This record gives sequence, structure tokens and C-alpha cells, in this order.
Amino acid sequence: MEENRRRYTTLDAAADEQIQELLKPFADPFDRTLLAEMMTSVYRLGRDQASTIDLKIINSALKELRYAFNVFQPYRHVRKVAAFGSARTPKGRPSYEMAKEFGRIMVQAGWMVITGAASGIMKAANEGAGRQASFGLNIRLPFEQEANPVVARDKKLITCKYFFTRKLLFIKESSATVLFPGGFGTLDEGFECLTLMQTGKSEPRPVVFVDYPDGHFWRPLLKFFQERLLEEGMISPSDQSLYQVAYSAQEAAEIIQRFYHVYHSMRYVDHQMVIRLQRRLPQVAVNKLSLDFKDILLSGKIVQGAALPQEEESQADEPELKKLPRLIFQFNRKDYGRLIEMIHRINQLV
Repeated sequence: MEENRRRYTTLDAAADEQIQELLKPFADPFDRTLLAEMMTSVYRLGRDQASTIDLKIINSALKELRYAFNVFQPYRHVRKVAAFGSARTPKGRPSYEMAKEFGRIMVQAGWMVITGAASGIMKAANEGAGRQASFGLNIRLPFEQEANPVVARDKKLITCKYFFTRKLLFIKESSATVLFPGGFGTLDEGFECLTLMQTGKSEPRPVVFVDYPDGHFWRPLLKFFQERLLEEGMISPSDQSLYQVAYSAQEAAEIIQRFYHVYHSMRYVDHQMVIRLQRRLPQVAVNKLSLDFKDILLSGKIVQGAALPQEEESQADEPELKKLPRLIFQFNRKDYGRLIEMIHRINQLV
């Protein structure tokens, strides 16, 4: 992979040589290339006479991300769900108790829980998960935003200066998103997650709106999706597959676990979509997928196979992926709602 990348340089041969010398201790050639590019960017920022405020933003963001990635690294083999909801919800409210129950169920299923580390729904989800299975992504605010007692002073509590680094971590480090009743912050996280999936900027994931048993909280928003966004052509009918609704903690947990019943993960290899599976599909089922989802294929059909040689880069960090069977096809890279529908179908085939 390294030889296919366009060389990124400081435009100063001596500086380039010094960077390469500093990176000699790192064995992986592709990692060395990435590290060299990062160091080159730092050099060029100085040469460009970037303003102090620009340098402060980049410096803080880089330090935050480096620290957070280091905290998450030992737990990368465990799937995590990002749980959102109001920090103002008191203990005893139905949504609080649902969030607590949800955290407990997901940990019993082998997952971990990530919250914004504050009170209310976030505290409830952490309570249910317990300290050992909880992550907290706190945000530094001008007013009070103390971490809840479940995650306070735990090594898995990370405090972010910027919302954009925090948002990146919520998406990158989780495999599912659950939204309990909440305010602007909950809506913000939910809409960003839907937008990233709709535009193909994040991997497919289950996004679950958890409502009260009688369904009053999310109903007006979901009705708006249907009667305004869909009917006025602002979203596609298949975009409604980007999210699901649950009316209990158990139902929300089942939706999330079912999403990964057969589907494992995906990536692009050159111009091909590669969907990794937990187990092989019957060939007749693969043929049916090609027929039923031909509208999202640029050409050809869906083929089941093994890992492609070009996937070596990712398998260096995740060797367990190599053995997984694949579905390989030419995806049109625009109908992501339909791609989610295909994942739902795949999960029903075995």
C-alpha cells in the first residue's frame, strides 16, 4: 500500500531526511508513512506561519485524540454502544430506568457502554453497565459538567476540550448508537450519526430511538421525518432504514445484537465494497441478494469469497478479520439506506 501513496514532503530535503531518521525505530512501513505525513504537516504549519490560535486548536485536538486512542486500544476487541439522553433526567423516571436496564443487558451480552459521562440518562446507562464496562467521554464546559460517580476518576474517563474530537470518538469507538429521550445534545448526536451513515462517511450501524412504552417522546419527530422530509423528497424511502424504534430496553438491545448476527463489518478495497460476515451464506441466498439489490450494484453481481490480498493493511491491526468470509461487489456509493436494508436481509439468512 505504501508505494501507491503520493509522497507528501516538507519541500525541504534535509527536513524530510531528519523525519525519516526519527521514524526508523517503527517497523511497519505503512505506519511510518502515516507518521511521516503527520510530522510533515506540523513542519509545514510552521513554515506557513499558521496563527497561534490555529496551532492551539491542532495541538489540543491531536493530544486529545492520541490520549483517547491509547485509552480505548486495550478494549478494541469488545463492541461498544454509544448511549445518549438527557442529563436532566432524574432517577426513577421511566427513561432513566430503561437506560439503566439497557446498560445491564448489553454488558451481559458482552458489550461495553460509552456515554457522555454526565448525570441523568448517561449516569443510568453507566450504572447498568457498571464501572468495569463503562467509558465516559466528558466535555469541558464553562459551567458545571462533572463526571458521574460511576466513571469519575476511572482510567476509562476521557475529558475533551472540543465537541468535534468527542463526536469522532463516539462514532469511531462504538458499533451502535442508542438514543433515549433527551434535548439538543441528544438530537445533535443522533442527527450526526444518521448523516454520516446516509453519506457513507461512517460504517453502517444500528441507530435506535428508545421511547416510552406508550411511544409519546419520539413520535412527533418520526412523524416529521415521514410527513415532511420523506414526502417533500428531502430523504429517500430507504433512508428510513437508517434507524429503528424500540419501546423497551430489551427490544433496543435485541435490535443492536441482531444487526451483528451475520454481518460483521465493511470496508472499501479499491473500487469494491467488501462486507465481512460472521459465517458463510448459502450460495442460493447470495444469488438472491444480487437480484434483490441489483439497484445498488454498478455492475456485475455479489460474490462470496475470502479476504482480498489488498486487505493486508487492515489485517495487520486486526488479524482475526482475515478468516471471515466476504461479500464482494461494486457498490454505487450513494444508496446507503438500501445498503442497510441489505444488511438486515443478510442477518435473516442464517
